Amino acid sequence: MANTVPSGDGHHDHGDDATRRDFLMLLAGGGAAVGAAALAWPLIDSMNPAADVLALSSTEVNISQIEAGQAVTITWRGKPVFIRHRTEKEIEEARAVNVADLPDPQPDADRVEKPEWLVVVGVCTHLGCVPLGYQGDYDGWFCPCHGSHYDTSGRIRKGPAPANLAVPEYVFVDDNTIRIG
Repeated sequence: MANTVPSGDGHHDHGDDATRRDFLMLLAGGGAAVGAAALAWPLIDSMNPAADVLALSSTEVNISQIEAGQAVTITWRGKPVFIRHRTEKEIEEARAVNVADLPDPQPDADRVEKPEWLVVVGVCTHLGCVPLGYQGDYDGWFCPCHGSHYDTSGRIRKGPAPANLAVPEYVFVDDNTIRIG
């Protein structure tokens, strides 16, 4: 290579030195980036949820003992969840509501997987209180803190709450078991 032969005065061509310097800078920068990533990874990984937290992210509930007209409250992710085995009358009343008249319009069919089972997070959407079941003007839930009334589909009907009771992600594992989360 012509560029690597020393000139008559004993010095190398400066173009070759610049190329070598650029390569060394690139190599050092790449090494620093890999080193920084290797140091940051344990910190980033420590922010992932622990195994015990992941285990609590879903729960299975046996619903075989819940009679029509009854409800149970379970805890999921630190929040109460109401599971209500609705009667035919409750289902008919929930379906008969004119959705356009609701503050947070949502048909009953969009809130349930099976009409007889309603699963909602039991936290009032106004200020986070826990509503009382089978109370209020619509025989659903009533939040005595500020007067929000929910119907048998968990929809807000009256009071300051801005939204319906939330429906968590859930599936029927079989006829007797619901997995929430």
